[in-house]
Parts: sequence; C-alpha cells; structure tokens
Amino acid sequence: MIFSLPARTRFAIRSFLLVVTVVAAMPAFAATTAFVRIDQLGYESGAHNRAYLMSKTSESGAIFRVVTAGGEIEFSSSIGAAAGTWGDFTVYPLDFVVHECGKYTIEVTGPVSASSTTFRIDAPAKLYSGALANALNFYRNERDGENFIKTPLRSAPGHLNDEHAAVYLSPAFNSDDLILGALKPTGVSMDASGGWWDAGDYLKFVQTHSYTVALMLVGIRDFPAQMGSAANGSDFTAEAKFGLEWLLKMWDSSSQTLYYQVGIGTDFASSPNLLSDHDLWRLPQVDDTIGGTDPSLQYVRNRPVFVAGPAGSKISPNLAGRMAASFAGCFQVYRKSHPAFAQKCLVAAEQIFDLADTAPSGDLVTVAPFDFYGEDEWRDDLELGASELYFALATQDCPLPSNLRTPIRFSICASQHTGRMPTSPGRTMPEIL
Repeated sequence: MIFSLPARTRFAIRSFLLVVTVVAAMPAFAATTAFVRIDQLGYESGAHNRAYLMSKTSESGAIFRVVTAGGEIEFSSSIGAAAGTWGDFTVYPLDFVVHECGKYTIEVTGPVSASSTTFRIDAPAKLYSGALANALNFYRNERDGENFIKTPLRSAPGHLNDEHAAVYLSPAFNSDDLILGALKPTGVSMDASGGWWDAGDYLKFVQTHSYTVALMLVGIRDFPAQMGSAANGSDFTAEAKFGLEWLLKMWDSSSQTLYYQVGIGTDFASSPNLLSDHDLWRLPQVDDTIGGTDPSLQYVRNRPVFVAGPAGSKISPNLAGRMAASFAGCFQVYRKSHPAFAQKCLVAAEQIFDLADTAPSGDLVTVAPFDFYGEDEWRDDLELGASELYFALATQDCPLPSNLRTPIRFSICASQHTGRMPTSPGRTMPEIL
C-alpha cells in the first residue's frame, strides 16, 4: 500500500507526532538527572570493562556497585574524576572487572543515585556471536535486485529496472535540500542492479556501501572464525562478494568513470508533484511498476544513477580511498577461491586510487544531497585504501595482475596520510618485505 502526501503535509504530521511524543515523555525525564550507560551487548568476563555515569549534578564521593540478579555485590568502587561533558551532563567512567558470568546491574549511590538496565557478563563467543549473526541477517534482507534471499521479510526481488538505469549529472539543491531544475541525463544507461539499500530506505550509495564492504572484508580476513568460512552462523564471505559485485558495476574500468548513487530521496523545488523514494511507504518489489504510467512516480519506477564526474576525471578522495580499500580487500580474501574476480578488483583498486583528488576544493562527493551524509575529512580514507593495497600487493602466494605498482609505493602513501607505516594483526611491512 502506498502512502504519499505533499512534503509540507508530511513535515507537519511528523512535527506534530514529535511534539506529542516529547510532551508525553517530559514528566519522566524531568525528574531524572542521572543515568548509567552500559554496553547493551554485555561485557567480557575477567576483562577490564567500562560503563558511564552521566549526571547533571556533581557526583563527588559517590560509589558504584556491580550487583548480581540475586542482589550480591560482585564489584564495588568509588567514582573517579569526570572524563568530560556531554551536553548538560558530566560523564564519569565506571571501570570494573567481574569474573563470574551472569546477569548484572550497576547501582550508583551518591548525590544523585542511578541504576543501569540489566546486562550480561559472559565469554566473548557468547556475547558477540548473536550480534554478528543478526548483522549478517540484516544485510541479507537489504539485498536489492534479482539475487535476493527469501526470508520472512522478503518474498520477491526489487528494483529490476535498475538493470537498465539512466545516468544523470549530479543535481543542484537549495537550502532545503530540494532539487533545483530538472535532472540532466547524460545519454548513458547502465546496469546498477544489486547492492544493499541504505538504512531505512531503498537508495544505494557508494559512500556507505564501500566502507561497509571494506570492513566486512577486514573481518573475514582477520577474524575467520567469527566472520569467515570457519564461522558458525556468521560467515560473511558470500555477502561481501555480493556487495563487491555492485561496487564493480558502479566503476566503469574501461572509461574510468565512477557512479556514486542510485535513486533520489528528496523532492523538486519547481515540480512538487514529482515524488521520490522518501515520499512512499511500500515494499521494494512494488517500485518497478508503481503507479503504471503516472508521471509523478517516474523516478521511483526508473531510478536515476548519478555520475561523479567525466570519464578519467579526478575522484573525490573519500570515495577513492574507500573503493580502493574494498577492491584491495577483495583480492586478499578471494584470490584463491575466485582468482579472476579478485584480479579484476585489484586492477580497479589501483585505477581508482591513482585518480584520487588529493587537493579537493568545496564539498567532497558523498551522496545527493550532501547533507544526507556530509563529511569533510578524507585522509583517513586514503590511508585505508593505501594500506589495503599494500597488503594485497605484498601477497606472494599467487600470481598478480601485470603492470601493478609495488607494495612499497602504497606503504609510503599510507604513511604520508598518517605518519606511520601500515600494520595488520600479526603482520608489519618489514616482515612482509
């Protein structure tokens, strides 16, 4: 079912609901001036752990206790110096060690008393395995295109029209993030199907997608028993490859062109009847035929793809670093199981890294509009890309594609952005060389 309203009406409804929610909650929060914040996943037994007391009042002289479900005190200590502030709250670290596994709460006694919610203390495997499995399940349910996975949440593929999507120049926006003028097609069409949706909608962004893939691959490589082929219920190997396949579509290696977004989430300043992804509540499989030929839904049925710049042009360094990291990680993880795929990724990693704009001006390329995921730092992204390229090229257990740079070049690039050489668990540059 579709629920669509003009943007101003939607804003008014959301504002009203927010006011009602805040007013309803005010009595409860007004009387509370201190909170204990804990790790909701729990804490490792025998480890040095930390929770936080956040108080609007000085807690000098207060003590805290870690208490079992049966009321026994397992740990007790005075509260030390404040670590800083967060808004109106002063933040106090609560450091503790508990060896016995079980369910606990933290109780603070002092000028203003407070208690935490119940949390677990357990072995790492028991604490984190469920979260990893849930994370993998989330990405499987976020799959777009024909290679979706049937689950209780997914019954059909979505956005098959992305297989022949039209490419447009990046739009301009006003101060309300409304698109100015009409979208300008480049005359190019491409296959932008697959990939994962962004959080809470059906848009797809290279910015967030590439960083996600890079971290997945690091997890698979460095923690194979938790995220790789040896994991029980949380093997991300196939899911990371699914993400890489979409990133390869967004990089045209032959023309050296980067595409950075599929779909729009904001409306048009001069055409308020044109609807976007954020205007509708619906299942993903509805979009390809939604509204028939209704022109107001044309960009929901046939989602635009935005190009980052002309072929062969410099690439925003944040995107260049993350894409290079993803593709270099691809080679490290799949060089034996999928050698042709891995080599294609490695070539793309070098191409993109070499086009990084290391003297950017104005806003970095993130998403359209920039405000959705604005950022102004890029050196960490290039460090990540250079480090992963270094480790990929330093691998000596399989043939490398021809005409690639030497690994030392990328170790130097990484050090230029951080002042240090890249390292990885159990590996340093001198050891590999």
